[in-house]
Amino acid sequence: MTENNSPGLLQELHDLAEGRNKIAAELRKVIVGQDQVIDELLMALFANGHCLLIGVPGLAKTLLISTMAQILDLDFKRIQFTPDLMPSDIIGTEILEEDKSTGHRNFKFVQGPIFTNVLLADEINRTPPKTQAALLQAMQERVVSAGTQTMTLPPPFFVLATQNPIELEGTYPLPEAQLDRFMFMVQVTYPNEAEEVQIVSSTTTDHQPTVDCVLHGDDILRYQHVVRRVPVSDYVVEYAVRLARASRPDSADAPELVRQYVSWGAGPRASQFLVLGAKTMAALSGRETPSCEDVRRVAFPVLRHRITPNFRAEAEGIKPEALIQSLIEAVPEAQTAS
Repeated sequence: MTENNSPGLLQELHDLAEGRNKIAAELRKVIVGQDQVIDELLMALFANGHCLLIGVPGLAKTLLISTMAQILDLDFKRIQFTPDLMPSDIIGTEILEEDKSTGHRNFKFVQGPIFTNVLLADEINRTPPKTQAALLQAMQERVVSAGTQTMTLPPPFFVLATQNPIELEGTYPLPEAQLDRFMFMVQVTYPNEAEEVQIVSSTTTDHQPTVDCVLHGDDILRYQHVVRRVPVSDYVVEYAVRLARASRPDSADAPELVRQYVSWGAGPRASQFLVLGAKTMAALSGRETPSCEDVRRVAFPVLRHRITPNFRAEAEGIKPEALIQSLIEAVPEAQTAS
């Protein structure tokens, strides 16, 4: 195990699980269904990661994100990504300011919307890579560089980007370096019939649901540290690493489907997020340590944007989910725990 359990940690895990249930209960006052989406968002939040949400318009992606920020009493800003958006529209810019009393002129940096806790990058693939790249340093290092200044972003800092999978005209695919910054790619699907009836019934009346703040920014930071302290066995870590390595077509352990249909597999960051996601899943369930099953459960959101299908896969309609499933089936757990 990489950490030692303690009575204090067990109590904190219990508190974290309770906090997660309170957040989910408040979200369900506004959001109907989407339980898996909510679970994956909360896992990324408490793991100090970022999320890319893929879904057609009208599935309450923006409402979900803004409501979560309200429940957590976090500062929230939304950027609508468009082809003419510039990096300075995200980071901020320097302006020349004159002191009227002395006549001296000085440059003053005006912060952009990235200086927030929860940043919604709406339709992130509608802006060119030059502007998309403005998020790279912020997402990885939680700092922003402008001119000679390097400024720290207010913690917690959480980027949630949305992408429409239907419209391709006027869009710019996210570079692999940008995609790799996202801990999870979350698929937002259509509600079932009963959920859709409930959505229509509740949103076509004069009733406006209200949500309560149940946690604050300091609580989020504390629980992020709790997740990092969750012990994980070498057995589980080694399984996560083997799973990620098997996604690379030139690996000796890659299954046949990967060799045939994958151009590039997942890098080391995927292994890190598989373990961190498993630790977070265990912590949010109030469990003391993650299992290989937890790794398998987070494999889809962690790997689906890190496995690049080749032209043959696209021609034959082989989706990343099928490739990930083949990985899970092909990579066994070790015979004995370390």
